[in-house]
Amino acid sequence: MIGMTWLVVADGGRARFFQTPGLTIDLHEKESLINTEYTGTMLTEKDREKFAKRVAEYLEAGRLHQLYNRLRLAIEPKFLGMVKADLSEETRRMIFEQVSEDLSTLNTREIEARLRRH
Repeated sequence: MIGMTWLVVADGGRARFFQTPGLTIDLHEKESLINTEYTGTMLTEKDREKFAKRVAEYLEAGRLHQLYNRLRLAIEPKFLGMVKADLSEETRRMIFEQVSEDLSTLNTREIEARLRRH
């Protein structure tokens, strides 16, 4: 069986979840979460922390339901630390690559191209 890899592309306002078979970079967007506190103004640190917890909970649920067996993270640097702090040790062990970069505004093909360069 080919394992499923999830890619998370996020900043403090939005998180996009992609899946791809194995280690390929043939991305299919699965889900998108929006920080409901984002109103067009600056997000507070507390808003970002709450959203990081929500992203981490989504990843935890995916792991518990065995929807993926590998994680690739491409998350804005400070938000990456927040998300990882809320992940269980079991989920953190599934991370095989992390890119401390905000790719959230790119389209799917641009994200694929950027990841191929890493």
